[in-house]
Amino acid sequence: MGKRILYYDCFAGISGDMNLGAMVDLGVDAEFLASELGKLNIDGFRLEVSRDIRKGISGTKVTVVIENPDNEKHRHLRHIEELINNSSLSDTVKEKALAIFNLVAEAEAKVHDISKEKVHFHEVGALDSIADIVGAAICQEKLMVDEIHASPVQLGGGFVKCAHGMMPVPAPATAEIVAAIPVKTGLVDYEATTPTGAAILAATVGTFSSDTEMTIKKTGYGIGQRDGEIPNVLRVYLAESTAQDVEDLRIEEAVMLECNMDDMNPEWYSHVTTLLFEAGAADVFTTPIVMKKSRPGHTLSVLCDQDIAIRLKEILFKETSSIGLREYAVQKNILRREIVVVNTSYGEVQVKRSYYGGRVVNEKPEFEQCRQLAEKNGVSLEEIQKEVYKNL
Repeated sequence: MGKRILYYDCFAGISGDMNLGAMVDLGVDAEFLASELGKLNIDGFRLEVSRDIRKGISGTKVTVVIENPDNEKHRHLRHIEELINNSSLSDTVKEKALAIFNLVAEAEAKVHDISKEKVHFHEVGALDSIADIVGAAICQEKLMVDEIHASPVQLGGGFVKCAHGMMPVPAPATAEIVAAIPVKTGLVDYEATTPTGAAILAATVGTFSSDTEMTIKKTGYGIGQRDGEIPNVLRVYLAESTAQDVEDLRIEEAVMLECNMDDMNPEWYSHVTTLLFEAGAADVFTTPIVMKKSRPGHTLSVLCDQDIAIRLKEILFKETSSIGLREYAVQKNILRREIVVVNTSYGEVQVKRSYYGGRVVNEKPEFEQCRQLAEKNGVSLEEIQKEVYKNL
């Protein structure tokens, strides 16, 4: 089984409420989300969850309803940190939520040329943004994914009204947050990606790419507040990776040496092979071929590391009848392996176990140990190997 992936398809941008809608549409229970947000121990807001549609695309709309907007507090970063750290949320949720808030604080601080501790969180400190950011961390943990990926992010265009007045899109803080993220602009004439949405991606997404190899298992749509020519939705996928598991596959550079011979005494091959292995060759093998004038011959192939190629070429020229050889670079793809000891009724046998995609794909008993046990106990090799596999 491949890795479980959460993929953000931000073709129309992303905001905090669109993200919550998409997470609920993907399967996060709305009552669970509200219950977890209750662990912040702050009053004055509630989640309003409904079905909605944009340009024929149906999805979930989540709105953070502020019950008394006039009494909202404006908070600094330390207030946010205290609020989250003093809650009973999980450590993972706390860490992720604080990372998102910290990104916004750093961006605002740079834009206004002040320290992040002095940033006045007029917007991000508001209850709806707190719910959006902490809610994002809660939902991502609930989905239990191994990796989070995203497409290039649509920012939009035009101007947006902020606490400091009219700002160009992307807003300066958003521009700072997405500095290292692939983006697109101009699809719509409004702010398609908010600072909160940008920070959620920047703090949690490991890979931004349109070429993620995955098998989609489920799709969710988060409905935005606008309804224009472009469907104002955030699409998210729960998927499974189809790419090779790089943790189980090691790629190394190597060299292949080859020479063709039709005039060497066959008895010499064993001697040459022994010398090549003793000198450090990774593999040595022969392949029957037909040479000029239909004479039968063999190709002697030697796989080795670059740093010992000179020594092995010397052996080939001195110990064989070859007067020339081919040399070319190759890649070795090596599966992760481990040695396990298996106890049988005849004795212990080491087994080489190989992994790919997080699963065992091959188990091979050590031949020489099996041979010795068979000889010692007067049984066949097949009987020894049956005992090994029975006790794996």
